[in-house]
Amino acid sequence: MTIVERFLKYVGFNTQSNEESGVTPSTPGQMVFARYLKEELESLNLTDVSLDDNGYLFATLPSNTDKAVPVVGFIAHMDTSPDMSGRDVKPRIVRAYDGGDIVLNEGQGIVLSPSQFPELLDHKGEDLIVTDGTTLLGADDKAGIAEIVSAIVYLQQHPEIEHGTIRIGFNPDEEIGLGAHKFDVERFGCQWAYTMDGGEVGELEYENFNAASARLTFRGRNVHPGSAKDKMINSLRVANRFISMLPPLETPEHTEGYEGFYHLTGMEGTVEQTTVNYIVRDHDRARFENRKKTLEQLADKINAEYGDGTATLELHDQYYNMRQQIEPVMHVVDIARQAISDAGITPQVRAIRGGTDGAQLSFKGLPCPNLFAGGLNFHGRYEFVPVQSMEKAMRVIVNIASLVASRS
Repeated sequence: MTIVERFLKYVGFNTQSNEESGVTPSTPGQMVFARYLKEELESLNLTDVSLDDNGYLFATLPSNTDKAVPVVGFIAHMDTSPDMSGRDVKPRIVRAYDGGDIVLNEGQGIVLSPSQFPELLDHKGEDLIVTDGTTLLGADDKAGIAEIVSAIVYLQQHPEIEHGTIRIGFNPDEEIGLGAHKFDVERFGCQWAYTMDGGEVGELEYENFNAASARLTFRGRNVHPGSAKDKMINSLRVANRFISMLPPLETPEHTEGYEGFYHLTGMEGTVEQTTVNYIVRDHDRARFENRKKTLEQLADKINAEYGDGTATLELHDQYYNMRQQIEPVMHVVDIARQAISDAGITPQVRAIRGGTDGAQLSFKGLPCPNLFAGGLNFHGRYEFVPVQSMEKAMRVIVNIASLVASRS
């Protein structure tokens, strides 16, 4: 089975995660996919293949050398984003992309165009796997899974490539921030690992946002509008008052690079009660803590204006910047950088404007930088992945395995 055949098979599984379910994995489709992958890994004669009740699938490619080589892992997540449906994905391959518009769905007028997505032009002449415009594709992160499995097969077929023991980990629920929560690092048994969960070719990431979620509840007082003067407190207006006090340019649509933000993700309410949800992000830990203090101070200000108990804030840290965990072991980044270069690719070292399972795993004792998987425009109908990018990512995995052995 080729890497493309593998990927096209994988995206046929509906593995959209659900942050409201309260169970792991958060949706049954993820376990269906995990069982399929378990059978595939067993058919490849990998050892220590195990799937636990929470949907964490581990397997081992044994070492083919007598050297003492560090055990290295490769990790990808099985779920797709809740942002758009992953059911009945109908992928299509656009051969030798010519640089023009790609009609995804003629009936609905859905077009993937370089005028809106100029990164398409970086892949002119390549074979692009696209959607039919009604679902996401699932390259995030089924491309990563296909690359890892294909790299393992390649190493099996080329015993002349010396490598140590390699561990594979496929986990659920990354897209809802829970992928690493029940990941058994001790059982995984690696000195370090790499998540194959990045985007464009060449990406190598060992910095990410510090992240928190914030939920604000605004309580109002509902009175008949005909006699509401000096009595009514409209919680919708109070919520809007709070929103307006945050810095207007510190939002995702106004920031880039190392700039942090407050992102309003949901708002629902009536005169009586309104809830507002935010995510808070910043690469710098001190600025991150200040952002949370700002939310607390503004909630206090609302209570001072409208009365105690009007605004209630719930803050929860989600993950932290892995850089502080990676810097003491920078050889894991250096090896990945060399592996990318050896594949004929210019490494693109950058900070993630988001997070990966690798961030949480790094704080659990498993240093885990993130590598490109090749997909673009994640979480929506315009998602696509060049076949050549997946092939390059597979080659990088093989190169890492070889480099770790040669440097031991």
